[in-house]
Amino acid sequence: FPTPYPAAGRAPRGPQLGGAVVLSICGPHLGGHLVEEARTIHAEDAAMCRAIGRHGGHLIAPGANLLTHCNAGALAVSELGTATAPMYLAHELGVPFHVFVDETRPVLQGARLTAWELGAAGIDCTLICDGAAAHLMGLDQVDLVIVGTDRVTANGDVVNKIGTRALAIAAHWHDVPFYVACPASTFDSATPTGADVAIEERGGEELTASIPTPAEVRVRNPAFDVTPTELVTGYITERGLFGDATGFHQGRV
Repeated sequence: FPTPYPAAGRAPRGPQLGGAVVLSICGPHLGGHLVEEARTIHAEDAAMCRAIGRHGGHLIAPGANLLTHCNAGALAVSELGTATAPMYLAHELGVPFHVFVDETRPVLQGARLTAWELGAAGIDCTLICDGAAAHLMGLDQVDLVIVGTDRVTANGDVVNKIGTRALAIAAHWHDVPFYVACPASTFDSATPTGADVAIEERGGEELTASIPTPAEVRVRNPAFDVTPTELVTGYITERGLFGDATGFHQGRV
């Protein structure tokens, strides 16, 4: 994996390694164009993530306890990531804060990826099981939730990793601000609501392979869920911070 920004102070190795592979397969002429286009896309993506960080970084007050779910960092997007971009920008500015990282079952993206990224960047973080989030909110130990998303429907419903909906419900109950960080391209105006999104169901082995379970037990393993727009405090995009999907579509920051 490339070193997550900004640890070690060097650029990710991915574009360099990818360029060598493309050149070896396509030849220097076509391969050179493809490599240049890939680097342009990477640079645009990195700039988009930094803009998300600028628009969301001010939400992180000194001494705040944040909570995030799944992985929307350098291993998922480019350099700063989306949900992690405000954290990196606040960290750059010297703002002291702490992040609770949901382990994100069943594949543990939070435990395996997000906790590693934040720790490598020098950001204070603590890994928790998914079910502990509401408990910590009840103890007034969570000030702000920032998550990423795979899709935002036209009305503002958020499609993200399973467990996001429960997290948003808990945040709403405990009056904890719940923000979604994503590029503008994630907004899908052609899909009216989250009810119109087909949710992927994955194999049961993701749940049963690593822990003792009865051989005959049935398993349901939805990979994503839909968080209603009513539970979202705001959307952090490269275009600005929007309070609702209508504001985004109309360009009202």
